[in-house]
Amino acid sequence: MTSHSQRITRLSQTWIALLSAACILAHLCLHYWIHARAGISEIPLYVAVAAAGLPLLWRLGQRLIHLEFGSDLLAGLSIVAAAVTGQYLVGAIIILMLSGGGALESYATERANSVLGALHKRTPRIAHRRTASGQLDIPLDAVRVGDAIVILPHEIAPVDGTVIEGHGRMDESYLTGEPFEISKAPGSAVISGAINKEQMLVMEASKLPADSRHAQIVRLLQETEANRPRMRRLGDKLAAWYTPVAAITALGAWWWSGDPLRFLAVVVIATPCPLLIAIPVAIISAISLAAKRGIILKNPAALEQIDNCRTLIFDKTGTLTYGKPVLTDVLCAEGFSREDILSKAASLEQYSKHPLAVAVLNAARDASQPIAQASQISEKPGAGLVGTVDGVQIRITGRSQVPGIALPEAATGLECIVLFNERLAAVLRFRDTPREESRPFIAHLKSRHGARHVVLLSGDREEEVRYLAGQVGIGEIHFSKSPEDKVAIVAAATKQDRTVFVGDGINDAPAMLMATVGIALGTNSDITSEAAAAVILDSSLEKTDELIHISRRMRRIALESAVGGMVLSMVGMGFAAVGWLSPVAGAVAQEAIDIAAVLNALRVAFYYRRLADF
Repeated sequence: MTSHSQRITRLSQTWIALLSAACILAHLCLHYWIHARAGISEIPLYVAVAAAGLPLLWRLGQRLIHLEFGSDLLAGLSIVAAAVTGQYLVGAIIILMLSGGGALESYATERANSVLGALHKRTPRIAHRRTASGQLDIPLDAVRVGDAIVILPHEIAPVDGTVIEGHGRMDESYLTGEPFEISKAPGSAVISGAINKEQMLVMEASKLPADSRHAQIVRLLQETEANRPRMRRLGDKLAAWYTPVAAITALGAWWWSGDPLRFLAVVVIATPCPLLIAIPVAIISAISLAAKRGIILKNPAALEQIDNCRTLIFDKTGTLTYGKPVLTDVLCAEGFSREDILSKAASLEQYSKHPLAVAVLNAARDASQPIAQASQISEKPGAGLVGTVDGVQIRITGRSQVPGIALPEAATGLECIVLFNERLAAVLRFRDTPREESRPFIAHLKSRHGARHVVLLSGDREEEVRYLAGQVGIGEIHFSKSPEDKVAIVAAATKQDRTVFVGDGINDAPAMLMATVGIALGTNSDITSEAAAAVILDSSLEKTDELIHISRRMRRIALESAVGGMVLSMVGMGFAAVGWLSPVAGAVAQEAIDIAAVLNALRVAFYYRRLADF
């Protein structure tokens, strides 16, 4: 269904719900407050059943033609039965439940489109091209590779490029998920979508706008949305067998007795209110319970799925770790001092977006070492960071990029090699501390939650990913993966089993959409929060475990309410089929069943003990 048709469906269902609610309220006011005659007080209900019920019945009839048996189909039969038996208030209430639930469902379905909307809102419409005659504002699609583009303070970079003039800082957290700013100087790479800070910068466009990183992520999200799996709702699963049973029982009672009132009596008591009311009440109660514990549920349908997911996929930095690596060792080569290494390395690292750069900067500041400006900066993928500081060419790279240079024996964890004029100056070693709860959380997933696969999926280097996997106890890993790679891996896993993806950066957003359920830790990225089905506000794995338990509790109580209500309704159907229950008595009995089911469903919201079990 297209975004436009989804919006039309949601609006129509919303208006039907509002109309039926207004009619019910008008009826109650006329009947209990004004004490109008029965014929007059019933007029609003006639309007509800006619004006609001007919469009719903038309759509339900179309579903029946395609042999789609859902809980709303039996509700449609109940509306007809209520109208025939004169139970117009019951019919109006059923219409309100159907249309209100449909509007909420349509709203949740549209949620992914808000992800793309948020990205489009931050896309510049114009660019400032520098020409020989001065600065010229041009449409974004008129930018060409090689153009000199001016980025004014607080503007968003319109395309990918390289700084050719100016020094400043840019906020790239929308893409990296890391909440810090990156210094920029001539030679620094600029990513489209990054926010410039206080200083004007001039960059040379290296890609067309359509090929920029920002545009690639937009396209990836569009493709992901088009191919994302559709979740089958709990109520629909139960109704798939309950609806045919109820319909066959009603028709059989009519055929056996020859009395059409038997059909009406069976259909009235078979009204699936435990499905239409109790399950939504349980979900709303679960949403309320989660909110009290700092968990925002953005897609109610996902709440029904989380506890049944058997493949759990985790991002690395900021998810299983605190995302704040610390410099632990500076192994200086002969002739180099720790102070000089820290000063020059930090002077270059201030222009890098790598998480380890912050650790070097923090170590230099803690040691009160001066941080100078750098020039001729380059940071090509896989080659490391290169620049000139005080006339010395500095290169900070990985062990695999310096063959032929004698290095200290490799250690577990994170490290960087520092070269001064291509001569070994130092080896820097770091630790990105795993969250305190990461290992016990991972350890209990298989035993307590039936997880069959626990996966670490990261864009970081192999040695970093393997080190963390060993620290937290994950055996299946994927490293050096782009957002496109992540989507492919999650899509393949989702075809095999239900999946949960847990991450925190915008580069995780497409994978979150492709997973059965996406969970965002923290609120560093508004795009990630939009893409996720649930947002853990305080970046806690314990809260993630609580969410799984809330899902389990909700499903258990919802099933108790729905199945228990259906069993009682089926008993009533038996009485109605043999003539022991009239249509009016059936409606009264169904109301009693509904009240019991709803009261039981409300229990989901009341739970004050610790939910996590690790």
